[in-house]
Amino acid sequence: MRMLVNAFWRIFVEKAMLVFPNCKINLGLQITRKRSDGFHDIASVMFPVGWTDMLEIIPAEKNSFVFDGQTIGCPLHENLCYKAYELLKSDFDIPPVSLFLYKNIPQGAGLGGGSSDAAFTLKVLNILFSLEISTDELKAYAAKLGSDCSFFIDNQISLLTGKGDCLNAFDLRLKGYTVVIIKPDIHISTREAYELVLPKAAEYSIEDILKQNIMNWQGVLKNDFEDVIFRKYPQLELVKDMLYNKGALYASMSGSGSAIYGFFENPVDLDSIFPDYRRWQGIVE
Repeated sequence: MRMLVNAFWRIFVEKAMLVFPNCKINLGLQITRKRSDGFHDIASVMFPVGWTDMLEIIPAEKNSFVFDGQTIGCPLHENLCYKAYELLKSDFDIPPVSLFLYKNIPQGAGLGGGSSDAAFTLKVLNILFSLEISTDELKAYAAKLGSDCSFFIDNQISLLTGKGDCLNAFDLRLKGYTVVIIKPDIHISTREAYELVLPKAAEYSIEDILKQNIMNWQGVLKNDFEDVIFRKYPQLELVKDMLYNKGALYASMSGSGSAIYGFFENPVDLDSIFPDYRRWQGIVE
């Protein structure tokens, strides 16, 4: 998957500063402790997938930030792309830009679309204006924008710990499997999800489970948000059950929801199964 994502990056950023920020799914998610700073300690493996937004940035005489596609329900000063630009501008003498974002990744889905947009904005600005910011420095900037943002700098399968900003590459081979993502018409804010969940000590090692065959993940590899979110939104559990009924090897909610994903051995006819929900599928490279 990393090879596919980075190929898109090379093709487009070198020619037109047009890139395609991709989303992620969580393979297991443990919420182990509420920290004194208000965040939570977690453990999860993040896996990049190819459902993307479209982001274009070019130098301009004055700043212009235009958003299309899905409605982005926040004022400009709260938008993560805008925050990323302002963050670098505070440290570097960068000129105005024309930024266009076509929003395709569902919001309130636990897919990290906004975080990806912010991270890709940092990376494009770094190249566009020859800022020579190192990868580690980009991750530090990204961490200031949100816990998930740093992941999209390297954009590779990673084990996350701490509040989600401690990253280590994780070797996981799922080449050839089909990933299916279903997004019901439910928006779940991260804050809402964390207010509902009760942290608890980890009962197992996510890394150890993921080293096993994918056939062994069901019922063992868990997302701690599922119990509380499924009680409030039972239709999400029905989607997960439907994926298993259609042959998923493993299915789970991503992040704090509401997207549900599944791994299959072969492509799936999603139009006949989930005609009323937003959906995406792709094959792991």
